[in-house]
Amino acid sequence: MESGRLVLILHTHLPWVIHHGKSPHGVDWLNEAVAECYIPLLNVFNELLEQNIVPKINIDISPVLCEQLEHPDFPKIFENYCKEKIELARIDELNFTKWSYHPHHIYLTKYWQNWYAQRLEDFRNKYSCSIVKAFKKLQDEGAIEILTCAATHGYLPLLGEDRSVELQIRLAVENYKKFFQREPRGIWLPECAYRPAYVWKSFIPVNPYHQEKLRPGIEQILAKYNLKYFVTDQNLLERSIVLGKFTDKSNEKFQEFQPNETWGYDFSPLQLVHISSSKKVEYGTSVVFTRHQAISMQVWSGEIGYPAEPDYLDFHKRHLDSFLRYWRVTDKKADMLYKTLYYPESTPKKIDLQSNHFIHHIENTLNWYFNSTKRSGTLCTPFDTELFGHWWFEGPEFIRAVIRGINFSPWVKMATCSEEIFRVQPKFVVQLPEGSWGVNNNHDVWSNPDTFWTWEAIYNNENRLRAFYETHLQHPIDGTLERILKQALRELLLLQASDWQFLIYTKSAKDYAEQRFSYHNSDFNRLMNLADQFLQTKTISSEDLLYLEETENRNSLFPELDLKWWNFSL
Repeated sequence: MESGRLVLILHTHLPWVIHHGKSPHGVDWLNEAVAECYIPLLNVFNELLEQNIVPKINIDISPVLCEQLEHPDFPKIFENYCKEKIELARIDELNFTKWSYHPHHIYLTKYWQNWYAQRLEDFRNKYSCSIVKAFKKLQDEGAIEILTCAATHGYLPLLGEDRSVELQIRLAVENYKKFFQREPRGIWLPECAYRPAYVWKSFIPVNPYHQEKLRPGIEQILAKYNLKYFVTDQNLLERSIVLGKFTDKSNEKFQEFQPNETWGYDFSPLQLVHISSSKKVEYGTSVVFTRHQAISMQVWSGEIGYPAEPDYLDFHKRHLDSFLRYWRVTDKKADMLYKTLYYPESTPKKIDLQSNHFIHHIENTLNWYFNSTKRSGTLCTPFDTELFGHWWFEGPEFIRAVIRGINFSPWVKMATCSEEIFRVQPKFVVQLPEGSWGVNNNHDVWSNPDTFWTWEAIYNNENRLRAFYETHLQHPIDGTLERILKQALRELLLLQASDWQFLIYTKSAKDYAEQRFSYHNSDFNRLMNLADQFLQTKTISSEDLLYLEETENRNSLFPELDLKWWNFSL
């Protein structure tokens, strides 16, 4: 008898990097993700289907990433990247042979030549240069479920304007429909960051956002756009408050929770529940999938996680000239000097052992829950997609092994999010606290003394755009002014990406993030200056027109963007 289902979710996102540098920070982030993660995972899913095993993986692809993957410049960019890697490996082969390197070291140069040649072949011929269409095909066949994400991965709880939150969501829905020809059912909230409805004010003193104002809960905005579910962290669910439960199949009748009643709600991450900011559930609710911390950490943890296996490819040590990797982890605490050569043929057995260990823990957890409560459980394990293939080279094969193993489990099966909601029919309604899946489960990673200046800029820009809308956009506008304002709105969206604060906090690419943020901030304000000037003169100089065209070409995402989506009164 089945004890429950595994809901494996992959969060797939990169900030806008096309036309913003190459390496080490820039478009090579996208190239690496496609070569090391997206293509290998597509291969895994399609090969499983050929074996009559339906993957039933859930994967969100952020709209800003979809725009880059389908950008007309990207196929040539990726082709050149693969050819460059092949050439670098060939040069390494010549040099290593000349200097009498260990034969296996020379073998690995050929390994990388073949590996990148195969990725390029897959991209061109197997997937016709379109990663998005390849994932769409899998969803159309019922093999996977694709979620959406906020348009540019904006950190929704801290944005100053509700209209900014709505634009991130509205644009996500419209962009999803453009690429996948259907409406999304669920969403990955950036950084799993959630805020209920309450009288809110900004953390930093920037008017008018430092003045208290009642704001809607994130789930209420999701309900407005027919998004049925999102993902949260276990800590947040454990601190939730029970509000009541739905008592009918259509979830229209709500019964409030009374302290003397025993409904069997246990705050377990293995339960699906509805989220509401209050007992006024008519304002909108959303189902939440909760990350199971202990099971997920079997993969995530740098200390006990599977990627630390000594035989796996080491991420950090690279050859100085080619930047290719030839060494294995060896010991996660070992100095780079003592890393030993990587042997690809030694990894399948380790993957087999670890995937069986992972499945064993999943089965035991769901069996124990079922035997204790007599309820079938939902075990959710969300991860960043880039973990599988980029940070952990063997990761896609681990996912293959897990899906295959679960397929033959007598107790647990894989499930898509929508399938699981339909199967479970959740009834409990809880109030979720504000927070994220970051350090301390709050906003500290994205809002701290090192990043307050970014929020000050975002709030000032939101306020400037709001004032412009309210003063000037009550009547039809000229086509040139519309172009200027649409590009300003794109710059604001790019400015709102949570990636910049994260990279500043982790110091992994601090200079790049600060530079990118400053560029988008500068472009937004220059474009708004152009809009002010155009209103007065009704003309635009050739120099300013050239700047507008250059900015449109540099940041050419979301051609479907509509000015009305940021101001509902237009």
